[in-house]
Amino acid sequence: MDMSWVGELRAFVEACKKDPALLVDPSLAFLRDYLTSLGADLPAAAAAKSGPKVPTHPTPLISVPINEEDGTDMRDPTVETDELDADIVESDLELEGDVVQPDHSDAPQKMGDPSFEVTEESRDASQKEKGMATEAISEGKLQEAVEHLTKAILLNPTSAMMYATRASVFIKMKKPAAAIRDANAALQINPDSAKGYKTRGMANSMLGKWEEAARDLHAASNIDYDYEIKATLKKVEPNAHKIVEHRRKYDRLWKERNDKKSERDRLRRRAEAQAAYEKERGASNHQVEACLVVSLAVVCLEECVVTFLELPRGCCVPQHQLNTYLRSSMTTI
Repeated sequence: MDMSWVGELRAFVEACKKDPALLVDPSLAFLRDYLTSLGADLPAAAAAKSGPKVPTHPTPLISVPINEEDGTDMRDPTVETDELDADIVESDLELEGDVVQPDHSDAPQKMGDPSFEVTEESRDASQKEKGMATEAISEGKLQEAVEHLTKAILLNPTSAMMYATRASVFIKMKKPAAAIRDANAALQINPDSAKGYKTRGMANSMLGKWEEAARDLHAASNIDYDYEIKATLKKVEPNAHKIVEHRRKYDRLWKERNDKKSERDRLRRRAEAQAAYEKERGASNHQVEACLVVSLAVVCLEECVVTFLELPRGCCVPQHQLNTYLRSSMTTI
């Protein structure tokens, strides 16, 4: 079979690639129908000439994200990568008020035995020790006051007031850890102990635990308000408020950072999916071009067969006439 028509066929395909409108020619209706049956995606004009058909290539499920404000392509997001990858460094808070070193190195004070059976005699003895402690406090003998209150607690371990009173002495001695232990014991016995909340709040303020201090002092003032609580709150509340606002600020910054990072990752995944789709679509187009070449070759062969069938029986066609016919057939197509 003479393959001299292949060059012209290739030239025709190249011409169609440069100007797809060539396929609109009415004489190529049979070719358009054939390409459509192979699943080819014809140009809009050529498809219209071929009549209504169901599109063989659906509209891409993934659209290119466009920034509505400036119309920029967001497939390659340029969100502040360095900013998102860097940690947020929190600034230091400037807080007012002095704090003391915690007295954790001191041996824990003696605590009462909850299972101890308190009698009338032991309760009276406990009150006597408490009175002696009060006298020692007035004289500034704080260590002696602690010793008397310890005896009072051992004699009556069910008294929240005894623990709270010793806690107040530890506050004066600048031993906040010991004061907190006694305040916790007082509140365990009596959850409504105003003095327990007050002493624990004051101890927390000494340790610079401003939020905990404000919470305890407010609880104490709700039960039994006094001017000492008011004075302490005046020092504690500004610091507690600064801490709350500081936390809110950086919680917001971290949330914004994480939201931006999530959006960047989402756009990256979307862009990768778009690129994969376009790559697959490009491969599909190459297959369509190959189908076009094959189909044109088939059409030419079919035309040749039809022509030969129409020749009179026994007729012999010279080679040069056959070549001329093939070239004229390609020109017509």
